[in-house]
Amino acid sequence: MSSDTHEQPHLKRVLGRWDLVLLFVVAVFNLNVVPSIAANGGVTVWLWMISLALFFWPQGIAVIELAHRYPGEGGVYLWAKEIFGDFHGFLSGWCYWTNNMMYVPTVMLYFVGVSVFVLGPSHQGLADNKAFALTASVALLALLTVLNIAGLGVGKWLNNLGAIGTGIAAAALIGLGLLIWLRFGSTVGAAAFRIPADPKFVLNSFGVICFGLVGLELASVMGDEIRDPKRTLPGAVAWGGVISGLLYIGVTLTLLIALRKNEISVLQGIVQAIAHMAKRVGVEWIVPPFAFMLSLSIAGIGSAWMGGSARIPFVAGLDSYMPAWLGKIHPRYATPYAPLIVQFVVSLVLVVLNFAVAGVQEAFQFLLSLAVVLQLVPFLYMFAALLKLAFTDRSGNGYYSKSTLILAGLSGLLTTTLGMALVFFPARLVTSLRVYEIWMFGGTAFFVGLAAFFFFVYGRRRTVQATVRPAEVHERV
Repeated sequence: MSSDTHEQPHLKRVLGRWDLVLLFVVAVFNLNVVPSIAANGGVTVWLWMISLALFFWPQGIAVIELAHRYPGEGGVYLWAKEIFGDFHGFLSGWCYWTNNMMYVPTVMLYFVGVSVFVLGPSHQGLADNKAFALTASVALLALLTVLNIAGLGVGKWLNNLGAIGTGIAAAALIGLGLLIWLRFGSTVGAAAFRIPADPKFVLNSFGVICFGLVGLELASVMGDEIRDPKRTLPGAVAWGGVISGLLYIGVTLTLLIALRKNEISVLQGIVQAIAHMAKRVGVEWIVPPFAFMLSLSIAGIGSAWMGGSARIPFVAGLDSYMPAWLGKIHPRYATPYAPLIVQFVVSLVLVVLNFAVAGVQEAFQFLLSLAVVLQLVPFLYMFAALLKLAFTDRSGNGYYSKSTLILAGLSGLLTTTLGMALVFFPARLVTSLRVYEIWMFGGTAFFVGLAAFFFFVYGRRRTVQATVRPAEVHERV
């Protein structure tokens, strides 16, 4: 007697507690989104606080609760699939993956804007040179792809170094800000923290802030690669969340102290602030090493998101909702190499297309805004899942009480919906409202429609395979 059995591919459990804490810091605390937010003035500090209370705290509860109930590889894909059904799981995972195809290129552009400061003042103009920016972005994108194919055992060290670089860069920035404040006082008055007469540019910031606070779910996407996840994850989420929230507020305030909002560049604002403050206190030498640490941080951010999001199409390939070759692992490194290669190719195309129609900084804003919308779709499912579990589950297997799930679910769902809606308002750097609206509405419809296409094409194929395989097994007995 024989049977046609297929052993599921096994991934290596290489992530410990402090690997996760550092992963959360480097994934959540993204310095590259702070300048585009701080450029809208002091009112954004209040938006940070609101988002931390109404979005970030519920996100931590959702991640811990859902990872406790549904451990395993896939995270947002797995959770939505188990609670709402296969299509919703696929759509959640699809948006999570495709958003990173646009977000990772923004990280590459930010890397270019910062790394030129390592080369000295005479090379800073290269950041606005399209040829240089494109070449450097593609080179870093290729390097991160190779490192992640080599495996999390290798890639996690870049993530960890990125988190350390993030901490050092943030500490240097906040420390200089405190020194400036003590010596010269603040240039930011109470008026800077009031709601402006024309708030439409600030509205876009709220969606970007919510986007900046995602990342606690990233480790659960790699659930099969965490050592003892039920014990490791809750504490790591708590530490990573607290550190990231404090750093965000501290860095935003420091930027506002160091620069006027109209002087903040979305790609170079952090280094501009350091250079300005360092000059005032006579420590200009700090700029190149600071830029180097920040560049390391940015590379870690790109590596973390590229590696994490690639697990979504890997699981979808195993479920036959996407081509089966996406569900294969590398024979030597045991990594989902095919999704990583696809992500590299699509990100490359998007970078080239955006450079063709916009300047470097406007291309950054276009990619970031659409990434925000797609990124927040899985969070709608996460918070809705908390509400459904609170009202329907009677198993008693949860981590939190019913009232906590309801409060976190309602708060997170409303905040996420608002953040998605507000990002359709153009940011200050957008020069053409029509082009922006076509990009946003057309891009959202395209990616959601493509998800439906993949699901129903490969869903039918999966149904056929499920009906044929029992007959084949019966014939072989």
